[in-house]
Amino acid sequence: MGLFWRRKTGDQFVTLGLNEPEPRSAADEAVRPVQVPVAEHGSEKVERETVPAAAAAIEPVMTGAGPTPPAAEASRPQNSSDAAVSRKMETPVSTEAKRSSTRKEAVPSRSPFATSVLGLNLSLEELQAQEAALEQEFSARFRRAVSATRESLSEKIDTVFAGRKQIDDELLDQLEEALIAADIGVPTTLEILETVRRGVARKQINDLEALKQAIKNELLKILQASQNQGVASETNVPEDVLPYVMMIVGVNGVGKTTTIGKLAQRIKAEGNDVLICAADTFRAAASDQLAIWAERTGVPLIQQKQGTDPAAVLFDSLKAAKARGSEVLIVDTAGRLHTKSNLMAELEKMKRVAAREVAGAPHETLLVVDAVTGQNGLEQARQFLKVAGVTGIVLTKLDGTAKGGIAVAIAKELNLPIRYAGIGEKVDDLVVFNAEQYVEGLFA
Repeated sequence: MGLFWRRKTGDQFVTLGLNEPEPRSAADEAVRPVQVPVAEHGSEKVERETVPAAAAAIEPVMTGAGPTPPAAEASRPQNSSDAAVSRKMETPVSTEAKRSSTRKEAVPSRSPFATSVLGLNLSLEELQAQEAALEQEFSARFRRAVSATRESLSEKIDTVFAGRKQIDDELLDQLEEALIAADIGVPTTLEILETVRRGVARKQINDLEALKQAIKNELLKILQASQNQGVASETNVPEDVLPYVMMIVGVNGVGKTTTIGKLAQRIKAEGNDVLICAADTFRAAASDQLAIWAERTGVPLIQQKQGTDPAAVLFDSLKAAKARGSEVLIVDTAGRLHTKSNLMAELEKMKRVAAREVAGAPHETLLVVDAVTGQNGLEQARQFLKVAGVTGIVLTKLDGTAKGGIAVAIAKELNLPIRYAGIGEKVDDLVVFNAEQYVEGLFA
């Protein structure tokens, strides 16, 4: 799955030049400019000067043997006072040498930073290995999240085929029931079965494995086609457009606040400055819940008292984000029933305010859908799509339902990409939705 937030990639971290010193030739060292600090002289300041590195580093070099002390001094015995003076002169030198040696041992070989969320203390190979390990971990967790759907769908398909030697109309009818029971949806199911029937007629599908492969191909085709609409990646917005504004919409109870907290945590963990805007001023508990998540993740929260105009809170948040140089602003919105006209007018006003302050904002409007609600969640999505300008879907609680086929139904009927999936209760249990891994997980 790679990085969670791809507007700042791992390659950019390691090209800052802080991981390993770049090899330089003798000619490069001779002309490398060195900045001389500004020195104050009375009321005037001496300007910085650029001098060649070689000139700045010139020190007198001793050649040959050192001067021989006179014989009289060399042979003269030292008295006690001379010995004491000698010891006093030697002690600072010895102590300083020890300190210098200690300092040299304490300095790391590659970077003065012991740890870094950006990976500045790691080499390119170490970063790549770390990213590969994380990708494998999240891939495994993602597959486990859809295991309930996999067991439901695969077991039903296996049951349909049990004891049968050929594919007939009765088998296809039972297969239709199995797909609909997994919440893949009637239109999508009929389309898949039409493809299967053509394959059977052409003798391309004649056993269980061929049937499963045909279904997998159709599901993957639907999920990939949905990425042609909406916003499939945050990299579509130029990197110089800051902050990147994400507006989160959805009815109460689908996990909207939790999703915002997890988004903030994962984006921040990759070295981005994140800000949360609590624009759901209609429900007092919404701000309290966001405050808990903001404290847990260490992300600043902009909020005002209950009843404040949400557009005003968003305006203040945009100003704060630009002042602090935040790269991402996540905006919570009211989760009242989607049929309320005042909520829709509220959303429209917020979008106008965002667009006036930041070019193209909001850059994403993500609708949070509870996978457990199945087709009811799909109906909510249809209503929001009419008025909120939704650009993508966040599918929560994917690990808690045997009807995870709703992901396919949403992609097919709404023609919108599924951007993220909630796969657990932990703060990092939010992953980028991967169509290939999802389909493979259904039949693993």
